[in-house]
Amino acid sequence: MSTPLKQKFKLGTTLFSFTNEFWSREATFELLVQKVGELGLGPGLEVIGFQSIRGFPNVSDDFAARFRDLVAQYQLEPTSLAINADVWARRGGAPLSTDETVAYLDPQIRAAAKLGFPVVRSQLAATPDVVERLLPLVEKLGLRMGPELHAPWTIDAPVITAYRELYARLRSPLLGFIPDFGSCAKAWPAPYLRQLREAGIPPALLDLAMEIWNGEGDTQWKRDEFARRAAAAKYEPASISRLGVLFSMLIKQDPRVWMEIMPQVIHVHCKFYDFDAEGNETTVPYDQLLPLFVEGGYSGYMSSEWEGHMYSRGSGIEAVQKHHALSKRILARYN
Repeated sequence: MSTPLKQKFKLGTTLFSFTNEFWSREATFELLVQKVGELGLGPGLEVIGFQSIRGFPNVSDDFAARFRDLVAQYQLEPTSLAINADVWARRGGAPLSTDETVAYLDPQIRAAAKLGFPVVRSQLAATPDVVERLLPLVEKLGLRMGPELHAPWTIDAPVITAYRELYARLRSPLLGFIPDFGSCAKAWPAPYLRQLREAGIPPALLDLAMEIWNGEGDTQWKRDEFARRAAAAKYEPASISRLGVLFSMLIKQDPRVWMEIMPQVIHVHCKFYDFDAEGNETTVPYDQLLPLFVEGGYSGYMSSEWEGHMYSRGSGIEAVQKHHALSKRILARYN
């Protein structure tokens, strides 16, 4: 008789979900941490360094002490600090060199350690050479680090394959990956489609985009094919460009691809957008994804990550509450 599967991972929230509340100044950083604790949206707490911390990556002793007091007060656990590898944005016209990128990421990683985060979420823009150069620092600080595997990249994309080859060579338990569920979407967010229609995007152009997105082919081919066919049909370039972004934001991919790298998963971004009347997420197949991570024996944290601020001024807090309710309902069988 086989042993019943048990859930080993814990739920949490990234403050990125509360972008609307933060940038509208409805809530401060401290209030958002408080809300995560009081509303039971932890125990995990993920923070975006440059979004949430003034002066990042410079973190004062006072801020670090206050942050540690906050997470202790609300019985939260720091899970992941998201750092940025803006290799193109930092200097117009040319990317940062390997040396410059290492120097740019070094203080961000040190900030994560100072604040008590065990995981650093990096980005694929930091090349494998950069990661290898940073490994001694990661080892010294006792952190784990890995890039977010975000759309439009599939698990077998060259940029991700290069990371996998690096990890196979270095064999360090401190290096891993952070899957993002937007890489296994099943549809486009209904509220975003509604907003596009209201903004005057022609229905036939939307239909064309969804037809191609749902079809066969890799992401770049789909985006190029949509642009080609839309231009041939004489649609406005601005409308074509606006829809083209969706081919990079969400992609279709079999959820079971994550099993290939499950031993190297160090954190998870549970991306979500919208719910139906029964409380089910309409864009991402959570009924497949969450059981998969139970089956794979994943034992880290999952952060609820609402990206609805791109089309809605609604409450991220309410959205995360719905997401936690859905996640707990799916996971109840594994308790």
